[in-house]
Formats: sequence, C-alpha cells, structure tokens
Amino acid sequence: MTNGRGADGHGTADEDGTADGHGTADRDAVRVDRVMDGLRAFGANYTEFTRRFAAWLGLHSTDAAALVEILYAEDQGAPLSPARLSERVSLSSGATAILLKRLEQAGHIVRTRESTDRRVVTLRSSPDIRPRAMAFFGPYSERMAEAMAAYPPEEIERFEQFLGTLRSTMDALLANEYENGGPTPPAS
Repeated sequence: MTNGRGADGHGTADEDGTADGHGTADRDAVRVDRVMDGLRAFGANYTEFTRRFAAWLGLHSTDAAALVEILYAEDQGAPLSPARLSERVSLSSGATAILLKRLEQAGHIVRTRESTDRRVVTLRSSPDIRPRAMAFFGPYSERMAEAMAAYPPEEIERFEQFLGTLRSTMDALLANEYENGGPTPPAS
C-alpha cells in the first residue's frame, strides 16, 4: 500500500532477493515497506502500552492517552492548555472539558493559571500521578534507551532527522489533504 504494490504492501521476491526480479528499485521499495511496517508496529505497541497504563490506573483509554499527553508535554517543558490537549487527543472542546473534569476528580491532574493572562489555563499532572507514571513507563524508557545505545550517535542523529521529516510530512497531510477527514473517495 505504501508504494503501490498492493493492499498488503508486499510483492514477491525472486531467487536473487529482489522483488519481482527488477533489482535495486524493488529492493528499495521492499525496504521502505519494511520501515513502514516497523513504524506501524511500533505505533501499535505504543498504543497498547497506553491501553495497559489505562487499565493499570483504572481509567478509560482516552483518559489515559490524555494523561500521557499532559505528562509528556510537562517533560518537554511545554505544558498543555485544554485547547492544545483537545487537538492532541482529537476530541471536541466539550468532550475534552468532561475528560479533564474526570481526571481532576480522580486526582490525576490540576488546572493552573500560570500566565499573566489569568484566562489561560495550564494542565499539570498531580504530584501523586507522576511517580505512578514513572513506575509504569520506567521499564519502557530503560529498554528503549538500551536499544538505542547500540547505535552510534551519528546514526541516532540521522534517525532523528528521518523521524522529524516523517512527522512534518504527517502534520502537513493532516493539516491539508486530511483536514476534513480525508480525500474524496473514488466513485464506485
């Protein structure tokens, strides 16, 4: 699907290891397919981690996904507003307000007014939830750091650039071609 090979994204490999016997171009296409498959699998696994975090905390998966976004934003030094969280978890402002009320009542988040503009609300994790999140995601972080330590810094830097390019490409697609849900389906 990623390179026009078919719905499953795969071709057939001949004896020389090339797909359909056409050489370098097909080998490159197969490599791109494998990278895309790996990215999809990683995304699915991360989603499963979030689902298990939700179950571990006794939360709905959407609430846990929002909590993870709030924690991550804090870790990056850029705490979220309710409007930005709404964008990150793809909920309406009303649904986000209800979600935030649940998280606040459960003691997982606090809303603060840190800006000079007192109308601006900042979302913060509660002091009780951060140690729990660190306990849950600690093994994940450690294993990912171990896996990446096997690669030289130059390779990690190239991978970081690659992922940055993929992210900006996806951001542009979502903002443009998929802004209203996706392209117009072909006529049947």
